[in-house]
Amino acid sequence: MEQEFELIAKTFMGLEPVLAQELTQLGANNVEIGRRMVSFTGNKEMMYRANFQLHTAIRILKPIKHFKALSADDVYNEVKKIDWSKYLDLKDCFAVDSVVFSEEFRHSKFVAYKVKDAIVDQFRERTGSRPNISVANPDIRLNIHIAEDKCTLSLDSSGESLHRRGYRQESVEAPLNEVLAAGMILMSGWKGDTDFYDPMCGSGTIIIEAALIAHNMAPGLFRKNFAFEKWKDFDADLFDSIYNDDSQEREFTHHIYGSDVDMKAVNTAIMNVKAAGLSSDITVTCADFKDFKQPQEKAFMITNPPYGERISTPNLLGTYKMIGDTLKHNFKNGEAWVLSYRKECFDEIGLKPSQKIPLYNGSLECEFRKYIMFEGGFRDFRSEGNILKTEEEKKQMAEKHRFKEHREFKKRLDEPETMDDDDIRSFKFRKSPYSKDIDGFESRRERKTFTKERRARVNDDEKRGGRKPFDKGKRSFNRGDRKGGKPYGKEFNRKSNKFNHDED
Repeated sequence: MEQEFELIAKTFMGLEPVLAQELTQLGANNVEIGRRMVSFTGNKEMMYRANFQLHTAIRILKPIKHFKALSADDVYNEVKKIDWSKYLDLKDCFAVDSVVFSEEFRHSKFVAYKVKDAIVDQFRERTGSRPNISVANPDIRLNIHIAEDKCTLSLDSSGESLHRRGYRQESVEAPLNEVLAAGMILMSGWKGDTDFYDPMCGSGTIIIEAALIAHNMAPGLFRKNFAFEKWKDFDADLFDSIYNDDSQEREFTHHIYGSDVDMKAVNTAIMNVKAAGLSSDITVTCADFKDFKQPQEKAFMITNPPYGERISTPNLLGTYKMIGDTLKHNFKNGEAWVLSYRKECFDEIGLKPSQKIPLYNGSLECEFRKYIMFEGGFRDFRSEGNILKTEEEKKQMAEKHRFKEHREFKKRLDEPETMDDDDIRSFKFRKSPYSKDIDGFESRRERKTFTKERRARVNDDEKRGGRKPFDKGKRSFNRGDRKGGKPYGKEFNRKSNKFNHDED
């Protein structure tokens, strides 16, 4: 049996318990919650699965050395002791990310430079040559974390942040981060057992993540690649078996509804839903929340209204009063969750929440509030055996209240860790070069099959231990069905931004 090793899953503040639960269900061992991270142990398969299947992880790190350092020279010397030929070849390029919380180290980039210098100097002394640095598209990405004098140097197995699923074709202003959206859904306890609504859906992040969770689909299905695919010990057969295993997926017998008053946002959401192959599960319409109609059966809602911070809206408080009135009159017997930033906005909703959970949306310290809607008075509601708060929720609420006594609700997170590429403030959207090709896929199965086929292996002479990463020019895709379909060739030309069809 393959030996287990230490791994670290990074996430946003407030999502650590949800991520820990995901890891436990995945089969990880020694799961321990930290600050914006969860540590665990597992083998190579667990590392691949963590990247591919976790909904609430930003990236998965594999520590290769823990050490103490009181100066930049100490960092340099400790890093230089590592045999870097195990991880890098001269032809490879690498990059170093750094996160520093220390009085001794004031500049995180300087620490990254010292790590880079130690690696480069070791190669130069041994071979006379050195590997190159590539910030944009490195073969190997390293991460160094320093807390006071404690240093952890890790291999980044994810590469691009895991919140960039790959299904997003276009975006709207101030989109909700995919990892945060998934965390909210998992935190709420919804598992696809009712219809789901988001009446302020924007570009569709919450409704798409809800469909993935309802079907138990891996969010990594849409990714082009992961950083571990370029590692020397990459096991292509193992990852193929994980990628092509859909035995844990489940049918979703209800429906998901998204709507927004902005037609541009609606069109964007429709495009993203189509790209994810979830059009049969999700319906997106242009509608005002105030016109929301009472669902015929018990339903579930999660929404992220404007805060008046990154998105300006006229009569912000009036919008939240409308939300409260609509929920009270047109969402009876339902459960609604609202994420927002301002206490005065929540006050305008005018409903008593059964749960309040602090969450960060980028740099904004928000609250995620749960509202149980019912017909008639509270006494009638309780006389029928219903409860507004479980004992566990009461305990959690008490803990949150104690936390809130020592903080100001309207507060920004200003710690340096939020400045790395995981923060949604630096999330730069781009239209996928494949969007023209995938716009025609309506079903989840068609989209999933296309994504799998797009990642299929190329000719043997192009393989390096299995699947070949995207190269800089053009890439050939074998689009064959793993259940027996006949593959045919299709080539994407990055210069023309089009697919070149082979002639018959």
